[in-house]
Amino acid sequence: MKATAHMKYVRISPRKISIVGDLIRGKEVEYAKAVLRNTPKAASEPLLKTLNSACANAENNFEMDVDNLIVAEVLVGAGPILKRIRPRAQGRAFRIFKRTSHITVSVAERS
Repeated sequence: MKATAHMKYVRISPRKISIVGDLIRGKEVEYAKAVLRNTPKAASEPLLKTLNSACANAENNFEMDVDNLIVAEVLVGAGPILKRIRPRAQGRAFRIFKRTSHITVSVAERS
């Protein structure tokens, strides 16, 4: 059984979040939290919040032992893209894509 948590519309590109998500996938929860706290990337903060939420869901909704949890899966998908325009030379315009992400973190008890 898995407990999950979702965070949607995070204003960081999915590629940047996936790099940090790969660091914690399959690890113990306490180790994963330590890695996220000490990783100097902007994506570590929303991932840590989502991981804490998944642990709270596991404890309160599924009555799992928090000390015995592992990060089962970290899914990062693309959200809507905010399109902006930057002026360029000779009256042209340049598109700026501000990407958003949807994060899903699942935790499960170690078997």
